[in-house]
Amino acid sequence: MIRFVTGLCTPPAIARGSIFRVLALSVLALLVTAGAQAATVNLTITASAPLSTTGTTYVFTGQAAMSGVYAGNAAFTATVSLTSTPTLPNYTITVSTGNTLTGIFIMPIGALSGTVSNGSLTITGGTGTYNTYSGTFSSLSETGSIGTSGITLSASGTGTVSTAGGGTTTPVPTILSVTDGASYTANISEGAFFTVWGSNLAPSNLGLTNFPRPLTVGGVTVTVTPAAGGTGTPVYLIYVGTSQINCVLPSTVAPGNYNVTVTSGGTTSSPVATQVTASKPALFTQDQSGTGLAVVYNYISQSESDVNRLTTGNYDGSLSSPAKPGQVLIAWGTGLGPYAAGDNATGVVYDFSKAPGTTILAIVGGVSIPVAFAGLSGYAADDQINFTLPSNIATGCAVSLQISVNGVLSAPTSIAIAPSPSATVCVQPGYTTAQLQSLDQGGTITTGGFSLTQIAATVPPYGAVKEDSASGAFAQVSGFQLAAASTSTVNIVTSGSCEVIHATSTGTATAIGHVTDLDAGTVTLTGPAGTNLNKQALTEISNTYSLVIGTEGITIPGQLNGSILPGTYTLTGAGGNDVGPFNTSITIGSPLNVNPALPTTVTESAGLTISWTGGLATDIVEILGGSGTIIGTGANQVTNSTAFICSTTAGQGTFTVPASILTQLPTITAAQVTAGTATGYLDVTSGTAPVDFNATLKKDGSNIPSIFVNTFGVGALVVYQ
Repeated sequence: MIRFVTGLCTPPAIARGSIFRVLALSVLALLVTAGAQAATVNLTITASAPLSTTGTTYVFTGQAAMSGVYAGNAAFTATVSLTSTPTLPNYTITVSTGNTLTGIFIMPIGALSGTVSNGSLTITGGTGTYNTYSGTFSSLSETGSIGTSGITLSASGTGTVSTAGGGTTTPVPTILSVTDGASYTANISEGAFFTVWGSNLAPSNLGLTNFPRPLTVGGVTVTVTPAAGGTGTPVYLIYVGTSQINCVLPSTVAPGNYNVTVTSGGTTSSPVATQVTASKPALFTQDQSGTGLAVVYNYISQSESDVNRLTTGNYDGSLSSPAKPGQVLIAWGTGLGPYAAGDNATGVVYDFSKAPGTTILAIVGGVSIPVAFAGLSGYAADDQINFTLPSNIATGCAVSLQISVNGVLSAPTSIAIAPSPSATVCVQPGYTTAQLQSLDQGGTITTGGFSLTQIAATVPPYGAVKEDSASGAFAQVSGFQLAAASTSTVNIVTSGSCEVIHATSTGTATAIGHVTDLDAGTVTLTGPAGTNLNKQALTEISNTYSLVIGTEGITIPGQLNGSILPGTYTLTGAGGNDVGPFNTSITIGSPLNVNPALPTTVTESAGLTISWTGGLATDIVEILGGSGTIIGTGANQVTNSTAFICSTTAGQGTFTVPASILTQLPTITAAQVTAGTATGYLDVTSGTAPVDFNATLKKDGSNIPSIFVNTFGVGALVVYQ
C-alpha cells in the first residue's frame, strides 16, 4: 500500500536555511510497497429477505454490479440456506432479458451478526451472452443485519471471470473510495492531497511523478465532475498505481458535491460521489495509517529538530525525543485551504493563518493553542503548522493533537509529551521506560483476552432482551499506535472502595489509534451440561473471535441456541499463523439478581443502595455510574463528565453508594438527555477474578500474557438529580 509521507519544509516562522533546508529534501517522498496486481473483476451485492419466510431457507432479492462483465446494476436473486452450504446453483443475475449469470452463492451465518470475509460466489454458467461464462469470487466480505422488516445483506470482493475460450474479461477501473491524503477519511478539500482507492485503476504500478505534476500518466486520468452536471476537471497526479492514485485537487474546484472517475486504457470507471470543502485539515501520521502518532518535529535549535517519539534517541536514522512543555512543535498535514498559485509549484510560501477571517488552532489534549504559522512552505498541498506548547500542557505518550480551521477539526492523532523540560521519556501508565524504548525501536506490546458475557437490557421494539456471548482476540500495539492503549487524561479520586473519575475536554480530544489483531487459528469453547457448548468454534473475522451463544427476547435465524450457566468453561486454541496453541479454563457462578430493579432516577443526596442475590460469594461486583454534559460544537465543544466505580463482593448481598460519591456527579434532566446535551447511566456487573493464561507469539517464541474473564451485567439509563 502506498501512503503519503511528508518530510519537513523550511518553517518561515522559525528560521530559514540550517537544518530545515536539509530536511526539505524529503518532502513529499512516497513509500511504494504495493506490487503489480493481476487483472480482476469487482463484485458488489446488496439484497434483502423478509422475516416472514418460513423455515431456514430465505430468498434474497436486490442488485449486483460486476464491473468488467457488464455496466451498471443487474437484478440479483438468491436462495440462501442459513443452516447448510448450498450444493446447487442458487442465484441468478439478470443483466437484461435473456442474458443471465447463474451459480452458487454462499452466505456464512456469521454475516448476520457482523462482517465475515469467507463468503463466496461462483459463476457456473448463464444464458444468452453469458452462456459460456465461469468465474470465482472466493473471499467476499459480507455484512448482514436483522431488523423488524427483515434481513439485509451487502457483499463485495474481487475475482476472475472467464469465457469459454479461457480469456479473462477486460477489466475496467473500479473506484472503491475517495479519501483525503492524510487521515484517509471521506471528503476532500481544495488545493489538498487526496487518494483514490480501487482496482484496475492503471495497467500497472506506474509510480511517482515529478514537478510540474502531470494531469495524465500512461493513459490514466482522474477527473472530478460536478454532481449536478457540467465540465469535469482533471487533477494533478503524484503517484499512479493499480489500486491507489495519489492526487492534488486544484484550488479552482469550488466546494460542492462531485463525482470522481478514473479513465485508464480508454475505459472509464463508474463515478463515485465525494464532497469538496474549502478546507479539511488532516495530519500525516508516522506509520501512514491515518491514526496514531502524527508527523511532528520538536524544535530544539537552529541545528536540530527531533522527530516526535516516546523516548530520546535515534529513530530510523533521525534524532528523536518526546516534546516538552513550552517547546515549539512543527506538524505536517494537508487541507488547510485553497491557494491556486501553489497547486503545482515548488518554493511556495503562504500562511493561511494570516488570511482575513481565518482562525487556525492547534488543539493539544483539548487545549486550543494559537499557531505562529500554518500554510504552504515549499510544495503544493503540503501544509506546515508551527505552534508552541503551553508550560502547563497535559503530558503523556499519546496526547491528542488536532488542527482546527474556523472550527473544522482534523481527525484526532497523537503526540508524545514528556512531563518536564528535563525529562527524556514520556510517561504512560502501565509501561516501563524499557518498554517505551523498545517500542521506539520497532518493538510491540502483545496481549490476549477472552470473555464470557451476559448482558440484560431493554431494547425497543423487543422489550427485555438478554444476550449470552463469547469474544476475544490477541492484540498487538506499536509505538505509533499507543493511543489505542491509552485513556484520556483524567482526575481519579479514591474514597473507600469507590473511585470517582472527573474528565473535562474541549473539542474532540481523544486520540485515535488502532491495534493489530493476530491469527490464533480455530478457537473452541466447551461448557457445562445445558449450555449447548461442546467444542463450539468461535467465528473468526479479521483475527477477532466471537460467538453469540444464545439470546432471550429475540430470535435470530441460524443462531446457536445456548446459554451461559454456572460451571466450568474451557477455551482451546489450535494455533494459527501468529499465535501458538493454548488452553485455559474458568469456573463461574450464576448472575446476580438485582432486586429491586435499577432505578431510572437517582437522587444524589440520598445515596444509592443496590441489593442482589446469586453469584459466587467471592465474585467481584462493580457498581458503575456516571453523568455528563455537552456544551457547544466543534472546537468549542466542552464535555464535562464524572463517573464512579464502587467494588465489593457478591457475598455481601448489598452495597450503598454514599451521597459523598454521588454528589460529585453533574445533575442532569430528562430533557437534556432527550436533547443530546447530557448523558447518564447505571450498571451492575459481576464475575470471577480473571484467570491468567499464557500463549506463544510464533515469530519470536515470546510469551503473550493473556486473561480469561466472565461478566454478567445489567444496566439502565439514569437521570441524576
